[in-house]
Amino acid sequence: MDRIIEQIREDLARRIAVTADRLADRTLAEDPAYAALLGRAELRERIHLTLRQAVEGLARSARGLPPELADARATGRLRAEQGLPLDSLLRVYRHSGRMLWQTLVEAVGAYDRAALPRLLPGAAALWDVLDQMTDAASEAYRHTEAARGERDREHRAALLDALLDGTGTAAEAAARLGLPERGRFAVVVLGPGGTGSAGLESGSGAPRVLRRIRADGESALVELGHLPLEAVRERLAPLGVRAGISPVVEDPADLARARRLAALALRTAPAPGSGGGPRTAVLDERLPAALVAAHAELADRLRQVVLGPVLALPPEDGRVLLTTLGTWLACQGSTTYAAQRLYCHRNTVSNRLRRLEQLTGRSLSDPAHVVELALAHAAVTQRAAATAQAAPAAPIPAGTARRSPRPQG
Repeated sequence: MDRIIEQIREDLARRIAVTADRLADRTLAEDPAYAALLGRAELRERIHLTLRQAVEGLARSARGLPPELADARATGRLRAEQGLPLDSLLRVYRHSGRMLWQTLVEAVGAYDRAALPRLLPGAAALWDVLDQMTDAASEAYRHTEAARGERDREHRAALLDALLDGTGTAAEAAARLGLPERGRFAVVVLGPGGTGSAGLESGSGAPRVLRRIRADGESALVELGHLPLEAVRERLAPLGVRAGISPVVEDPADLARARRLAALALRTAPAPGSGGGPRTAVLDERLPAALVAAHAELADRLRQVVLGPVLALPPEDGRVLLTTLGTWLACQGSTTYAAQRLYCHRNTVSNRLRRLEQLTGRSLSDPAHVVELALAHAAVTQRAAATAQAAPAAPIPAGTARRSPRPQG
């Protein structure tokens, strides 16, 4: 085999040049990915090199030597960096093998038809060489693509951080992430261990979501489009995740503020196991609780001044009174509805609330006192939630029942 190739080397070189021309034209005509990426001259030169190296590899194989694969690896890396699909690259290698064998048969036949039978054992060797070249190119492609994907992910994460943390030029970061200059956006923040924002992207009509997972939790930038903000909560609800949702903003420059507000909303969400209703908190629906959460020092003072006598009771007694207060507030001041939610008699609720009034010196018939009690209760609940996050097994001293419609009359 080695001797035959040496004898027809000049003619084979001419024929390979023609084959490279034909394969370049065929590739550009049949493969839009190559046509969009490369000019004919560059593609033809690379194909010509591949064909020559395959022939050289065949000659080396006859001498018991492995083929040179450095250029095949270089081709794989280059095409991965250029973004060419791997299938397109492999298709050219397959076509190269078939056309090279045909060219080799034609060249040997033109030199000496009687020598053709001596060529047949070389078929397996040629395909082995081409397989090694293809494998080398594929491996280099995949390694490069993986590294490129990691770089792209890191770059997108940095751009998203710039938007959500307000550390860069918002307009530039938004443009690079493909976000419109004006739109309808919201930010969702999940606590540590929460990984539920993937559910926002599931199902038909899902919004576009850019997710960022860090050590302090997960954030998701939601491009709402025409969807209402309520759609975000509806998609999160089945997942049972604890999350805070910001108000809608229209300018990417406001996304850092939206993230801060979403984090504030998260602090008002019921803790795991508290029985405190939906665990997804929309900021605009929890503004009093958010106000308490935003000022930790004042919240602590409010808790002690307003509910200190209740907190000083034995734990079970205090828990019963705080749970009753939270349920009564959630039922919009309806003692009847609160009793139904607490599975006890209406008089029992009234007695508990009367005792709470006596302990705190606040009247539930005075709107100003109700505001104080509601804010103090929020402060207690938030502290319990923070304790539960730090130690999930800790008991929750105060619960907040889900909202129930106020009875007519």
